[in-house]
Amino acid sequence: MPSVQSRFVVRTFATLVFFSVLAGQFWRSLLGWWGYGAIVLIIGAGILIGLVRLKPDWMWPRFPKSLIAFLGLATLSLVWTNYLGASLIGITLQWVTTFAALFLALCLTWTELLRTLGAALRWALGLSLVFEVTVGLFVRQPVLPFWVDYGTDTVPQAFYWSRGLLFHGGPIEGIVANRNLLGFLALLAVIVFALQLAAGTVRRGWGVAWLSLAVLILVLTRSATVSFAAVVVAVVLGLALWARRRGPDRRGVVYLTAAASVVAVSAALAALAPRILPLLGKSADLTGRLDIWRSVIDLAGQRPVQGWGWVSYWAPWAEPFKGLAVRRGVVYLQAHNAWLDVWLQLGILGLIIFIALVLSTLWRSWLLAVDRPRRTVADTAPYTVSSLLPLLLLTALLAQSVAESRMLIESGWVLLVVLAVTTKRAQSSVQTLP
Repeated sequence: MPSVQSRFVVRTFATLVFFSVLAGQFWRSLLGWWGYGAIVLIIGAGILIGLVRLKPDWMWPRFPKSLIAFLGLATLSLVWTNYLGASLIGITLQWVTTFAALFLALCLTWTELLRTLGAALRWALGLSLVFEVTVGLFVRQPVLPFWVDYGTDTVPQAFYWSRGLLFHGGPIEGIVANRNLLGFLALLAVIVFALQLAAGTVRRGWGVAWLSLAVLILVLTRSATVSFAAVVVAVVLGLALWARRRGPDRRGVVYLTAAASVVAVSAALAALAPRILPLLGKSADLTGRLDIWRSVIDLAGQRPVQGWGWVSYWAPWAEPFKGLAVRRGVVYLQAHNAWLDVWLQLGILGLIIFIALVLSTLWRSWLLAVDRPRRTVADTAPYTVSSLLPLLLLTALLAQSVAESRMLIESGWVLLVVLAVTTKRAQSSVQTLP
């Protein structure tokens, strides 16, 4: 019985960790930065205690070397950074986030990992719906985050916690105060809930209800970036299922089709963008992203090899970020492209290492999804639904990385590290994901 109780505590805490990285802006909007800092300290202490008491097997020979290299280079950039104070803060947060991911990857079984991620997503989406209904029915006006003084009567729309548009068809921001982020959480939920439903690990009625809610919220966010990511995930899912049917000896046509699909989807999106973007509330310049990308490319070109130093979120008070990306009174703290952000901060070497980290994780995720799992070296087992999860989650992250840098921070980084570590360990052992 104590063992059962202890695993319950671990799963409950893991759900809190997942929720806090998925919906970090909820804590900041509700409690302010000081309250958020207290939450981070409490969770950080819990992670440290968990790693010490549970004593997970780190299996260093089976640890992703590219992950170690990336974190090492980010830390080493303190030597040449252009903003030492900001880099110290950013690198500290990067390591804290990494240890949160390692706790999840090493201290949970794969079944527990899927279960706690699903629970955290249910909390995030459920609270978002309750929040939007409350604002729409009772407040009936836009709501700003608590404990923030904007110093002006004219507040940019991007600063609002919720604009109360649920009963006007959206877009809605939910508890995370951003429709793109809420839409991405809904997309992750669609993936997780659909796989849980297909695997029969949840009651069918509840599974269908939560999946329907996730789809509804995804639609109500009217996010162009998430719509693009959803299309890419659907294409990759179709290719993975097809590859399973073809078998390992006849997958050449699958890879050719995959390449053709990338070209076709890209061409279709480029051709239809002028019609689709206005429907999703986006301008032709992707809400200023093209200007941001040009500014980042020009700045990265000044230090192409070593970069300006790792900082994660941009520090708006530090040069060269001060005034780098400002649109309609909103100061943006990211390049809105993960790859450009890595090049800007860690140069070409950092970009190469990051590409190696992502591609190696993607390849392992693909093999786990399409290769028949083994019970022993000589005995194969039936395909499992859950083995598709790493591939679909990583695909969503990659699609989002084209227009957002969130794969480098908070939930994006946690999911990337979790997938890198779990797929590496699964690849190195006979048994694979159940």
